[in-house]
Amino acid sequence: MDYAHYQTLNITRRGPADSVLDIQMKAANGKLPTAGHAGHRELTEIWRDVGADDSVRCAVLRGEGLGFSGGGDLALVQDMANDFAVRTRVWKEARDLVYNVINCDKPIVSALHGPAVGAGLVAGLLADISVAARDAKIVDGHTRLGVAAGDHAAIVWPLLCGMAKAKYYLLLCEPVSGEEAERIGLVSLAVDGDQLLPKAYEIADRLAQGSQSAIRWTKYSLNNWLRQAGPAFDTSLALEFMGFGGPDVQEGVASLRERRPPRF
Repeated sequence: MDYAHYQTLNITRRGPADSVLDIQMKAANGKLPTAGHAGHRELTEIWRDVGADDSVRCAVLRGEGLGFSGGGDLALVQDMANDFAVRTRVWKEARDLVYNVINCDKPIVSALHGPAVGAGLVAGLLADISVAARDAKIVDGHTRLGVAAGDHAAIVWPLLCGMAKAKYYLLLCEPVSGEEAERIGLVSLAVDGDQLLPKAYEIADRLAQGSQSAIRWTKYSLNNWLRQAGPAFDTSLALEFMGFGGPDVQEGVASLRERRPPRF
């Protein structure tokens, strides 16, 4: 498998027999990885290639720079709000991103540090094992932007941390530290920042050295819990993208650009 065509992801091999694919989301602005047109598409497509690559036994997803992911590029968000064709294309990518991660037969480990928002967070929380730095800052920012919490929120947050916690964090866009995320079950593990990558790589190496049929079939079976939530996810995504055609998202984008609270 040739990964050279990916422009927004640094992709290298490591681990036993180079069987672990290390996927790093690039920080195009020098600070945080953000998902623009190309980044959103590539984060959707990479999981199909991981699944098709017989030399890969496990994948690690991480971010470059100051955090795991900084959310959607505001230019992309504005294009979605203003252009129906862009909105429908990104809706399909957002749907495929969730299902591609769920259906990828290889185990995925995520390593979350700093801010974790947006499309990157989708893959980060849907990963089979999620490891967060204790001081990571996980935020689902949809309602702050003026759209419904779509993407991965409805399909996995209630299952991971329960409905009461899911509603609290999703409706209010409250940040969750890595330490608190472990306590409520939103992530698998929380570790000190200097131990984040060593721990993620250790887990990935163990998965790569295990029985591949046993691990992959266990993942497939467990992910049927997520597949059962497919109708709820599809509804949430449709409502999110209907919101991108409404008035509130314009105020949400303006408030983010101007670094002020939104006035809905």
